[in-house]
Amino acid sequence: MLLHRASLLTVPLLALFSLDASWAACGDPPAPGVNWSGCDKSGASLSGADLRGAVLKRALFKEADLSEARLSGADLSFADLSGARLNRTRLDSARLLSATLTGADLEEALLDHSMLDRADLRGAQLSGASLMESSLYQCRLNDAVLVGTRLTRAEMKQAVLDGANLNEADLEEADLLQASLERTTLQHSRLVKARLEKANLYYTDFRGADLFRASLVGAELYQTRFEGARLGGALWVDRRRCRLDAGDSCD
Repeated sequence: MLLHRASLLTVPLLALFSLDASWAACGDPPAPGVNWSGCDKSGASLSGADLRGAVLKRALFKEADLSEARLSGADLSFADLSGARLNRTRLDSARLLSATLTGADLEEALLDHSMLDRADLRGAQLSGASLMESSLYQCRLNDAVLVGTRLTRAEMKQAVLDGANLNEADLEEADLLQASLERTTLQHSRLVKARLEKANLYYTDFRGADLFRASLVGAELYQTRFEGARLGGALWVDRRRCRLDAGDSCD
């Protein structure tokens, strides 16, 4: 009797895990709200497609062309978009939790208010993209190109940006607590009121960057470059407040 009851309980539980697969309609044409969960769309030509609010969890979009597509509010959690073209694509308020975007082209893409926690963006191209107020907790951005990218008020705690290029990026009020920026270049970037506490800043290049009132409390510095930077009002590693008129030195 106990075994019989246990088997009955497992039926609805198993059904819950299979809902995405059973409801997905992989043959349906692209449309707002379409359910392509787990579908293989690798190499598909979807440039300019309207996929607003689409359910695309665990879908495969390897090398797919989604340039200028509309994916606002879409759920791409755990999806594989490695090598995909997403330049000038609308991904505002989209969910990309643990998504794979290695080597993807997201140049000038709109990702404001999106969720990219634990996403893999190693080697991705994000120049000119907008990720304002987006969440990138533990996101991997090693060797990614983010020249001129807007990351205002982005949540980037424990993100890994080793070797990334963030020259002229806007990171005003961005939260980079315990992030790793080893050998990252941020020349002429804007980091006003940014939080860089306990961050790994080994060999980081801040030349010409604006760090006005930024917090570097507990940050790890080694061969870190600040020539031409602005450190006015910043909180230094040892909690000293730099002078408001400080240049590239907190002394």
